[in-house]
Amino acid sequence: MKTLCLAPPRRPTRTAISGACLLCLASTLLPAGAQELAPVTIQGTYDNAIRTSDAASQGVVTAKLIENRPTLRPAEVLEFVPGVIVTQHSGDGKANQYFLRGFNLDHGTDFATYVDGMPVNMPTHAHGHGYSDLNWLIPELVNRISYKKGPYFADEGDFSSAGVARLGLFDSLPEGIASLTLGDNSYARALLTQSVPWQSGKLLYALETAHNNGPWDDPERFHRVNGVLRYSTATDSSRTSVTAMAYSAAWHSTDQIPQRAVDQGLVGRFGALDPTDGGHTERTSLSFQTERKSDTGLFKANAYAIASKLSLVSNFTYNLGPPRLSLRELRCPPRGCNSPWGGPAANMDDPEPLNADQFIQAESRRVLGGAASQSFATPFGGYDSTTTIGTSLRMDWLDPVGLYQGLAGQRVATVQESQVQQSLLGLYAENSTAWTPTFRTLLGARYDRMAVDVRSSIAGNAGQQTADLASPKLSFILGPWNKTEYFVNLGSGFHSNDARGVIARIAPKEGTPIDPAPALVRTTGGELGLRTEAITGLQSSLALWQLNIGSELVFSGDAGDTGASGASRRFGLEFNNHYRATPWLLLDADLAVSRAEFDAPQGDAPNAGRYVPGSVETVVSVGAVISDRGPWSGQFQLRYFGPRPLIEDNSQRSEATTLAYLRLGYQVSRKTKLALDVFNLFDSKASDIDYYYASRLKGEPPEGVADRHFHPVEPRSLRLTLTTHF
Repeated sequence: MKTLCLAPPRRPTRTAISGACLLCLASTLLPAGAQELAPVTIQGTYDNAIRTSDAASQGVVTAKLIENRPTLRPAEVLEFVPGVIVTQHSGDGKANQYFLRGFNLDHGTDFATYVDGMPVNMPTHAHGHGYSDLNWLIPELVNRISYKKGPYFADEGDFSSAGVARLGLFDSLPEGIASLTLGDNSYARALLTQSVPWQSGKLLYALETAHNNGPWDDPERFHRVNGVLRYSTATDSSRTSVTAMAYSAAWHSTDQIPQRAVDQGLVGRFGALDPTDGGHTERTSLSFQTERKSDTGLFKANAYAIASKLSLVSNFTYNLGPPRLSLRELRCPPRGCNSPWGGPAANMDDPEPLNADQFIQAESRRVLGGAASQSFATPFGGYDSTTTIGTSLRMDWLDPVGLYQGLAGQRVATVQESQVQQSLLGLYAENSTAWTPTFRTLLGARYDRMAVDVRSSIAGNAGQQTADLASPKLSFILGPWNKTEYFVNLGSGFHSNDARGVIARIAPKEGTPIDPAPALVRTTGGELGLRTEAITGLQSSLALWQLNIGSELVFSGDAGDTGASGASRRFGLEFNNHYRATPWLLLDADLAVSRAEFDAPQGDAPNAGRYVPGSVETVVSVGAVISDRGPWSGQFQLRYFGPRPLIEDNSQRSEATTLAYLRLGYQVSRKTKLALDVFNLFDSKASDIDYYYASRLKGEPPEGVADRHFHPVEPRSLRLTLTTHF
């Protein structure tokens, strides 16, 4: 048997060796005719050992750790990436709010997420550019999470300036899984998944359904149905998979509320000021992946087709200023102005309705795309060298994508409706050369070209544009010495802007002239880091980083235009630790400290200042996993999400949020397990997220009142899961 080793042989360490590595070493070192070693599998929770990455902030999380940690929402699997915070300010069917490295990433901007090669981020989205909805993810199918941070990697393109997470799915499961979860607030979830032999490969299927009312005064009535069908084949030198997915969800949402409404007794902490908000979404996809090793190197390719729909009803300002149309001018459908989410009918005789500012964002999207790369050995001058060349292409069609005025969940007027065609082509090359046993360089370059074509209901907001950008990358990797490795990473990247903002010259609501946004905005960054295993059982990494962005312009799906903002810079420090204290106890401790500021003061008085609103400053995460203690197991996770500036002059700041999760597991038999999950263990009364802006309640002045608006964390809740393997 012959096994190809693509990378230069590296001295293995005790914690880095895997089954594939042992096979590779065996085929390389054993003399001809000697008996080859059988594959060895070493199961761990991280793959972050010395000589496994090109940056201190790069790493891999395995399924072993993922299955041990409870998640309140599917997207919380991204919190395995050190420094990432996942929150929510609306219903469970809406994309989460993400924070990382001094960014309020909104719903995904500047943090790229992929599932088996399929991009999750949606450009030019109805609600927000880069919208990353992971509610269709089934955590039990996630095999590993590979993450990187910063614009230092040639194979990463749009949305990846702060970081990127690539989630890989299992090709097959050792046993089938049937699980049922019941919990507080009418929570229920059922999952059935199994893989079976079929033809020359494996067929994996998964069916999931879930329901949740949440702790809200107006029950959320969230319901989702999810299905996965995956066929895969594998040999010693190749692996191929084809995956089909389908997902549908609907919900009634309780959005953020102003603090003064709670103080005045108008609504409780878990109440809604507009009980007709909600949404529904659908997503289907078909994806293909293949990897092939040969004497010439490693070839990878993937392709995908995605179709999705979303209708999202929101109201964040309630009655700020006169409505675009008076209620008496609005015409409701024949069935009346009743919310499709089950809310009350609008009172057409109310001269000052609370929900006059309701709006609806909707889109219908098709996506086609793919990527391919070839790695091959390129030795020269006696130095071991590997070169990779690759390309990616993504095309989005939106017909339509729109912003509408709403009343009790019904569309009553069009603010702006567009048809968009958008494409992004990427080309890259990267070379890794080992100059000495303890010095390696990574040199790369990337070229991206974006093209947009927008047709709009507002004539001045239609047009076409193309833009391109080249991005160099350079990294130095030194060591290891005394089981410690050092990294210097430099790179330039970019983030794209919403196609409508790139073309628009008229504000949809006000009808006033606006400046279009650049299609591609350059980002530049650098990082100094180290990773060490000097202490037996402890993996530690330290990274000092900085990132500059040419523009903070962001298209607001809520307003239909681009908010003015300037260049910015972010810098910070990350310190991550994974300690195998005993064979049955794993301890984690991660610290991320960052600062974000504009290059020049932003906004008008009194909000002028250099602070970037919502930018995360401190994140602390500590955890413990206990396993193999007879029938018992457990996991504890504590997350601290520090205060943040809410406006540019930092005069308004959020409070810190500290949450603890606990899981207790009991192995009833070899195939049956019970797990009790406790979320918000200490019943914190903190906020999931805070904003500071003006809104208007009944009787308040037309310009509204500036106030802190918050979405509370869910109170302590319990979920009990019975899992059977078959």
